[in-house]
Amino acid sequence: MTKPVLKGKKVILRPMSFKDAPDYCRWLADQEVTKFLAIYDNKPPTLKEERQWIAAAKKDKSRVVLAIDTADGRHIGSIALMKIDQYAKRAEYGIMIGDKYYWGQGCGTEAGRLLVNYGFKKLKLHRIELRYIAYNIRGAKSYKKIGFKEEGRLRDHFFREGYWHDEVVMGILRYEYHRKAKK
Repeated sequence: MTKPVLKGKKVILRPMSFKDAPDYCRWLADQEVTKFLAIYDNKPPTLKEERQWIAAAKKDKSRVVLAIDTADGRHIGSIALMKIDQYAKRAEYGIMIGDKYYWGQGCGTEAGRLLVNYGFKKLKLHRIELRYIAYNIRGAKSYKKIGFKEEGRLRDHFFREGYWHDEVVMGILRYEYHRKAKK
């Protein structure tokens, strides 16, 4: 699958590069960043491991993983559609803004809109879903702005920082996204 370049006013989504690996290693070593990642419970990757992960992601036809850059070219995170199922027409959404300076500035929301639009228009998906840890309030606001709706909750699904936390499941359907985009 050819990885696209998607441009917005604040961000550019581009194929990941091996030169991005040091940024990911730094971000994944920061507990303030990883506490919001539902899938992340491991030690940070080495530079070699991160480069191997990037190489595998580039070849994997079941996912589109893109780097997020600001409009002026600063690498700030990554975004993905994973487990793309062309038969069932669905995928899972994931995002990480690793550069904390850009938290709360709308970059993640714009990146999300760009990728969700790509998923529905170019990949012809019917459904995109995501999961997040319930304490990720900033992420939840962004997902709702994009058009995701809460569909369920897995109670006490994650144990972090000495407490149990719910995992929230959200989804958006193609017609819902197009309806929201017209407003």
